[in-house]
Amino acid sequence: MALKEDATAGEEDFLGGYPELLAEVSATGRSARRDELDEFRALGELAAERGHALRELVDLYLGQTRQLWGKLPGVARHGTASERARTGDAVLGAVQLAVSALGEGHDRAQRLAVRQEEGERREFVDDLLYGRSDMGRLAERAQRFGLRLSGVHAVAVAVGAEKYDDVHRTVRRIERDLLGRFGPRDVLLSTKEGRLVCIAASSDREVLEHFARLAENPGADYPAAERVAVGREHSGAGGVVRSYEEALGALDLAEQLGLDGVRLSASELLVFPVLLRDRAAMADLVGTVLGPLTKARGGAEPLLETLAVCAAAGYVNAEAARRLGVSVRTLSYRLERIRTLTGYTPNEPLQRFTLEAAVMGARLLGWPEKPL
Repeated sequence: MALKEDATAGEEDFLGGYPELLAEVSATGRSARRDELDEFRALGELAAERGHALRELVDLYLGQTRQLWGKLPGVARHGTASERARTGDAVLGAVQLAVSALGEGHDRAQRLAVRQEEGERREFVDDLLYGRSDMGRLAERAQRFGLRLSGVHAVAVAVGAEKYDDVHRTVRRIERDLLGRFGPRDVLLSTKEGRLVCIAASSDREVLEHFARLAENPGADYPAAERVAVGREHSGAGGVVRSYEEALGALDLAEQLGLDGVRLSASELLVFPVLLRDRAAMADLVGTVLGPLTKARGGAEPLLETLAVCAAAGYVNAEAARRLGVSVRTLSYRLERIRTLTGYTPNEPLQRFTLEAAVMGARLLGWPEKPL
């Protein structure tokens, strides 16, 4: 219902003592009192709570001013031009103060509503990602935030040098862009433990792709994410939790393995949980294949780095040497030393796979810094 319609039925709800104030100001030239301005602030809050926009509220007051103007005592009586000017200035000053107070109250109510909304959204996200609530009740709450948990969803998680929170400028930047581009689709953006989390329906993979691009490059003067991980698609509320945990796992693996690149996909890292499922077997592989490298001058670490960089460079010696900052001759010497100590060489496909698996396992187990 528009405020003008409200005004005819019960305009005291939003106008309060506004007509009386204009009448007195026009007659006496006095300014609006503090208690009167407090009343207008309260009216502004009331209008916001009932869902009325500030534009409607201002329109109501200006319309009342126009309607009452010719009937105001100070305006209706005859006087000199200077007296009429003073009266008009006093009335317009009262209008300005009243409308400003209305705006303050309306904004205050809006801020309170936003904080309440953010608090409820944070509670919902906590319950959703930790699976702490009844699934039926969780699905009902999800609809309020634009999610239909009966479908299939995937979760993307971004981390940066700065911790994300609800008022972080990069978060606001990404939120504005996502809402502007995709509108109220099946997507939810929130922060969790310093990370930025985006939940989207599987049919909206474009949303997660765009989220990842924005997190990687939010624009000038906005801190970019250091890594963005995307979990796999799963159905139901439990599927959201699983996808979120996969994204977190991908971030942890990337940290442990020192993986290059900003964007990670949990589906591309599935081999590592498999490798770690039997830690004893992995430790045995690392100790058997790479243990002899500890006999090298300088220890095993330089040779482990050599193997990792060679794999990342596709075993192109010139590129691997460039990345390591050594000559091709030095690189060849290191590879020969690895072959001599371990009996394995990257030139043989099966032996290469064994070396790569052992190097990855060494990083996951923290070897050689930590004993096997």
